Amino acid sequence: CGGTLCMLAAGVPMKKMVAGIAMGLITEPEGDNPYGRYSILSDILGEEDHLGDMDFKVAGTKDGITGFQMDIKIAGVTTEIMKKAMEQARQGRLHILSIMEKCIDKPAPLAKNAPQILTMKIPVDKIGALIGPGGKNVKALCAQYDVTINTEDDGTVTIYSKNGMQAEAAKKAVKGITEDPEVGTIYQGTVKRIMDFGAFIEILPGKEGLCHISKLSKQRVNKVTDVLTEGQVIPVKLLEVDKQGRLNLSYIDAIEQ
Repeated sequence: CGGTLCMLAAGVPMKKMVAGIAMGLITEPEGDNPYGRYSILSDILGEEDHLGDMDFKVAGTKDGITGFQMDIKIAGVTTEIMKKAMEQARQGRLHILSIMEKCIDKPAPLAKNAPQILTMKIPVDKIGALIGPGGKNVKALCAQYDVTINTEDDGTVTIYSKNGMQAEAAKKAVKGITEDPEVGTIYQGTVKRIMDFGAFIEILPGKEGLCHISKLSKQRVNKVTDVLTEGQVIPVKLLEVDKQGRLNLSYIDAIEQ
């Protein structure tokens, strides 16, 4: 019960609330009947467990049982006792769940600084690009974003992080390494190098393209530095990927769209 409330409060997306209850049994033999008179106890304490004949723990949701465990000190229990214990446990579980729902009935918003695990899929043929020679690329990502990244043969990538912001940043970086730039897409690019004829702009991690000086403004531009500075982040539209894999970018088209 406490575990369910804690996970919901922490923002864990549980499908259903789970509660548990411990059932006890006191028997008094009558003649040849070893069970004779008996009483089934709900939510037993330590003393009732110690002096009683049964400790039967049942956990579950509103819809059914998720787990149970039983210790008994007598030879066994009858089907009748078991049925009654199960029904009494069900009623007790439903009552506990109704009380728990008054406290919290759905996952709380996940805190930004809460540890997170993100899972994503990448093309199998991009696994090598993500890992890099000798694991160089994935080790660099882990160090940069303070995360742990695991890859599977089917392209499943799992990111373990101390908080959500780092996890999302690492996911974005992984996506950048493994996705192919799409013609017609507008990217937020970082100006890496400025030349006389234009600027090289990184639109995805490790993927740079050229924005020619003629694509910086509709007006004549004498110097690229009149418009751009290194490190500046600007929107650019990918116009073309030529036969050599070079990316041709446009600042004008991005701001006009």
